[in-house]
Amino acid sequence: MTRIVPDATVFTGGVWKPHSDIVIDAGTVVAVEPAGTRTAASVTAPGAHVIPGFVNTHTHLQQSLMRGVAECTPLLEWLLAVGERSVAITPERAYLATVAASLEALRSGTTTLVEHMWPHPSTEVHDAVIRGLRDTGVRAVLGRGVADRPDATRRWGFEPTLMQPLPEVLEHIDEMRSAVTGSTITMAAAVPNPRSLTGDGMSALRAFATDRSMAVSIHLLETVTDDTMCREHAGVGAVDYLAGGDFLWDRLLAVHCVEVSDRDRAVLRDHGVGISHNPLSNMRLGSGVAPVPAMLAEGLRVGLGVDGAASNDTQNMMETFRIGSYLQRATHRRADLLGFAEMLDIACGGVNTTLGLPEVAGGVTVGAPADLTLIRFDRDYATLPVTDPGASILTTGSPAIVDTVLVGGEVVIADGHSTRVDEAELIAALRTL
Repeated sequence: MTRIVPDATVFTGGVWKPHSDIVIDAGTVVAVEPAGTRTAASVTAPGAHVIPGFVNTHTHLQQSLMRGVAECTPLLEWLLAVGERSVAITPERAYLATVAASLEALRSGTTTLVEHMWPHPSTEVHDAVIRGLRDTGVRAVLGRGVADRPDATRRWGFEPTLMQPLPEVLEHIDEMRSAVTGSTITMAAAVPNPRSLTGDGMSALRAFATDRSMAVSIHLLETVTDDTMCREHAGVGAVDYLAGGDFLWDRLLAVHCVEVSDRDRAVLRDHGVGISHNPLSNMRLGSGVAPVPAMLAEGLRVGLGVDGAASNDTQNMMETFRIGSYLQRATHRRADLLGFAEMLDIACGGVNTTLGLPEVAGGVTVGAPADLTLIRFDRDYATLPVTDPGASILTTGSPAIVDTVLVGGEVVIADGHSTRVDEAELIAALRTL
């Protein structure tokens, strides 16, 4: 069925085009044309400004039940606290966490979540996550946790009681791939960090993922701990450890990369690795500032991530969109870094090829899925008056101005609320926790 978003101001081709219709067919944007060119069923939000939906390239959905955990503690202590709660997760709590985090993301203009699950042996927990994603209608790249190097001391920040034999994990990923076929969910693998995979584990997972054209995400050099631990057990730094195991390629998403050296960046670039930048989480945990301008200048692909709600502590992509720009400006003492258009490309399509998603560049893209965010500045007087729509989104944007969100052409948020989930019931369930 053809439908249109009528008479909107659309950011497309790198410019704002007023009085434009977005034509959607079979869940895909097929045209952006002058308003009134054709007649079709409409998705209306009078006075809307339209941008592509954000792609949150890194989150941990279960942490939406862990807000504020281990606040004001170093990263490894924080990881241990999160690990204790991850062990205790139940299917019921996993479902509530998934729905709550997904709706919070959607209401801030996010249409795709890249979920990085910790390894967990329960198939019921994973089934609950899939059910929660389906119920909200969000698009997701669901990374099932994988690790094969246990550490009884827990010095590496990974809870060893969640380990499973690697063949069992890979078999389960295939089962999950079958379960999500035909939905807005695609499967990926998620590795806690370089030191949680042995050489054999890297080889097996790389072959498995390559055979299935599957993305793999891995936390990498959020702090110097990855280098320290890899040198302890392998005699080389983290990037060299992964390179030596042939575990750097164009479907690998390296998350954080705060402590990457010039040489590390060159190696990651030469292997086509994508980067997920998580500015607010890195600030909250005192990890530092990723060298994003250098990454971009050197040809690395960079996407934007919110991270889990135990280290951000929200799923508010509008906030991360702004801070991703401001943090680099403050660090480099330059007000002309990462304006709206560049940040939008990072936040909506920076690592889409890594993730196996269609490319999105310059705004709403013909041929891409109709994953769209309709913004109305009149929903929040604090954004008015609007001199430059892009500047206003970057500098004043919040979930309050997100009126309507489409995923694959389906309206999943209308007037700022879910069309699929009873939010009052959700709130009541969360209060009981």
